[in-house]
Parts: sequence; C-alpha cells; structure tokens
Amino acid sequence: GCSSGPNTLSVVSEAINVIDEACRRLQCEVPEFGVFLNDLPGNDFNTLFKFLPSFYKWVEEEKGSNFGPCFVSGTPRSFHERVFPCNFLHFVFSGYALHWLSQVDS
Repeated sequence: GCSSGPNTLSVVSEAINVIDEACRRLQCEVPEFGVFLNDLPGNDFNTLFKFLPSFYKWVEEEKGSNFGPCFVSGTPRSFHERVFPCNFLHFVFSGYALHWLSQVDS
C-alpha cells in the first residue's frame, strides 16, 4: 500500500519526471495526471494528504505553472479486491504487492 509517508509522493514525482521527459522528446503534450494512492482502509490517508501542498508546490516550481494538472486521491481498499473500473488505468506501479499474492492471475 501507499502507507502514510512522503516516500509515496517521491515515487509519483519520479513518474511525472519520466513522463514529462518522454513527452518533451516526442514533442507531445504532457497529459493530466490522476494519481490514485491505494492502501487498506485503516491507513492514515490524512497524514499522507498533509504532504500534498508541498508536492503541488514542487510540481509548479519544477515543471512550471503551465504544466498539466495533477489530481491525487486515496483509494482505501485491499488490493485483493477489485480497486478500479475496467479500462480505467493507463499506468500502474506496485512496489511490493506481488510477494503477498498466493497465486498469480493468468
């Protein structure tokens, strides 16, 4: 899960950097970002959300005010259940989830 610390937003920052650089190389428009942080319902999402103002400030300072918007939200649910609708996500990052699965879906 995303936990409640700022390291989660460090991963998001790196993903934004990679996508921004790829868009510059390909001379295409940087997309809007929708970031969905998933963890169990008991996670302290409020502590994580307190880091968002500094994250948004970093985005504006690093990427400029014309950079596409970045929307961050929490999705409290076990990853053993379906978390998102079909065809909803374009990119998924999971750091440690695989080692908890009893079997891999085919």
